[in-house]
Amino acid sequence: MLMESVAWAQGTNGGGSSTSTILSLVPFVLIFVIFYFLLILPQQKKQKQQRAMLDALKKGDKVITASGIWGTVANLGKETVTLQIADNTKIKMQRDHIARLRADDEEKES
Repeated sequence: MLMESVAWAQGTNGGGSSTSTILSLVPFVLIFVIFYFLLILPQQKKQKQQRAMLDALKKGDKVITASGIWGTVANLGKETVTLQIADNTKIKMQRDHIARLRADDEEKES
């Protein structure tokens, strides 16, 4: 007898369950939209700018690497960059590790 009353109590939702399911999904959709505009979209924009800067690198550009090394581009390969970091010192590194271009006035600060 007890099992029948539990079964009847659970089955009394009727036709309103589809609208309640949709309404319960609304907060998750809103959270995703907020994350998209606050996190994903700005990150994609930054990645596009970084890729454009790496594609536009040329010999003689003054750069700063992701590890903080200051150098001048001596040679460019498809995947690599050779940086001159001192008069007789050159290092070869992956192109993706160039963080940014260095402005001329930054040289005077150090």
